[in-house]
Order: sequence, then structure tokens, then C-alpha cells
Amino acid sequence: MFTGIIAEQGRVLSVERNGDVSATVRLHAPGSTEGLALGGSVAVNGVCLTATAIDGKDFSVDVMGETLVRSTIGELGAGDTVNLERCVPAGGRLDGHVVQGHVDGVGELLEREALGNWDRLRFGVPVRLARYIAEKGSIAVDGVSLTVTGVSDAAESAPWFEVGLIPTTLAETGLGAKSIGSKVNLEVDVLAKYTERLLAFAGGPATRSAATGNATGTGDVK
Repeated sequence: MFTGIIAEQGRVLSVERNGDVSATVRLHAPGSTEGLALGGSVAVNGVCLTATAIDGKDFSVDVMGETLVRSTIGELGAGDTVNLERCVPAGGRLDGHVVQGHVDGVGELLEREALGNWDRLRFGVPVRLARYIAEKGSIAVDGVSLTVTGVSDAAESAPWFEVGLIPTTLAETGLGAKSIGSKVNLEVDVLAKYTERLLAFAGGPATRSAATGNATGTGDVK
């Protein structure tokens, strides 16, 4: 488990691709390798990955094809910077919110505006994820725990959400350098996903059918 509080920005040293099947990413991360053991979990831009090799201040992770397709990890190249967070130890402080490192989808930066001592960022979000994002709720963007400050209307065909970034977040995470059109990993609040799943089973088969869109044929297609 993670909290969305970024420990450092690591640097990609190399990416060895095996087509779309898998990849090995080697990272320079002096602040994250101390105490890191083989098999340890590290969130890389919000994606929970396992350390498969450790060499001083560098470590490597293996990435399967599913992750390459469903996150921005597949777009990384040598020299890129990434947000890094080690998993939370038992009894550790939960400063952000519960982040699993299981990316739900990829968003796109649509707008950014500097407003004195903070920036407003608007991200486009896949239609299938919009229902899980609520104003004043939590979301992880490239692994950064953020509070949602605004959301699009439920009827909009191109949903979006907004967040506000303080100077510390702008300086200490990769979000400060994102430009319009940049892609980001999104993980919605896990409580929203489990709540929906529980409600889908609450009323028996008829309710389950309606909840999944089978009764009316209006389920998500994106």
C-alpha cells in the first residue's frame, strides 16, 4: 500500500523492451534504494512494481505487457524522470490517502493555469472512470495524492476533473513539468470502486443486471 506522498523523483537509465510482452526498466534513485530489498514494492509514477535487481543507488523493475498497455510506463525512455514512493511500513504514517498502485486508466492534461502561489490543472478522464471522481474526493495522479477541486457535469461526453498544486508539489513531483497534452496515470479512490461493486450485488440478480447496464443496454463502452 502507498499514500501518494512522493519520496523523490528518480531518473530512467534504460528501458529494455521485449516488444509489447514485457520490459525491464532501470532507474537511478538514491533516495529510494536504501533499505530496499529484492522483491520490495516501489510505486513508479503511481504503478506498483517489484524491485528485481538492486545495484547501489540504482534498481530495476520488470514490467509485464498489461502494465505497458494500461499505463504510461510503456512510454518511458532513458533520461525521463518519474515519481517514486516506497510502500508504507506497518504502523507508518498515512499522510495522503490509500493508494494501491493499481492504475485505473490514463488521463490527459487539458489546461493549466498559474494562480499566484498555486497552479490549477484540468485533466481529461476516460468516461468509465468519471463516476468514481468526486469534488473534494481523493485521486492519485502519477502516484501523487491530490484533492479534486472540480469535476465536469455527469452528462458531459468528455469528462474532466481539476486539482490545485501548491509550490511544494510543483517542485517535488513531475507534475510541475507537465505540459498540455501530457499523459498521466490515474488511480481513483478504491472506496468508490468497492462501494459500487457492493451495491451491484445488494439487490440480487435483477439489481446486478441493471447495475452492469445489461437490462437497458446502456453500460459503458469505453
